[in-house]
Amino acid sequence: MTDLAEQMTKGGRGSRTERATEVIAELAENASAGAHLGTKVELQQRCGVAKSTFNEALRILQARGVITVRSGPGGGVFAAKPNPLVRLGNSLLSLDAAEADVADAVRIRDALDPLLIDDALEYCSARDIASMRAILSKMRQAVIDNRAIDFVRANWALHAAIARVSPHTLMRSIYLSLLDVIESHTVSVLPTTAQSLPTYIAERLRLHEELVDALASGDRLRARQLIDQHRTAAPQPGLPK
Repeated sequence: MTDLAEQMTKGGRGSRTERATEVIAELAENASAGAHLGTKVELQQRCGVAKSTFNEALRILQARGVITVRSGPGGGVFAAKPNPLVRLGNSLLSLDAAEADVADAVRIRDALDPLLIDDALEYCSARDIASMRAILSKMRQAVIDNRAIDFVRANWALHAAIARVSPHTLMRSIYLSLLDVIESHTVSVLPTTAQSLPTYIAERLRLHEELVDALASGDRLRARQLIDQHRTAAPQPGLPK
């Protein structure tokens, strides 16, 4: 059994599939577009996994636009040239729990906030506002219960609701993906100021209540002022050790 196969047998099915995916993806990355990477049998043997696991890896890579699979004489697995949107999606998927990755996600998310607020001011419906106010209720309850992490998760849900109002698919998708990255790697929340945590989240609640009020009334100047305050007083996410 190869070293790669031995490594794969130590994990579960998900681990073996992920590693087979990585092996084939690396071959495709180092090959020119359209290059023949090998037959399915050859690549399966190289990965050292069961046929079902190998086929699952191929489906993942085809969905990402990394490879193409052709049947018949001269067939096999070929390197594809993913379009820019596919490459962007793969980059977001590859982010791990490194502090720099999460910090970058926060910075980019903050930079997109003003654009999404502008879209919300233009396209927000009464139904959208009602949905935002329902999330605010959850944030309010988290303040009462002094549950900071619940508050911040509801906070992210509110920003996701604002983002979904935007008709601009690319910007909306990037923003929501960044929120997923941040949320998946946050285990605690600390204020960046000397305030106590209960005081801090209470003030954040007030800011978000005023932001939704500004969206509801179409007050562009006030909404922009509030989102500027949001960026300059953002919470410090706690990262897994």
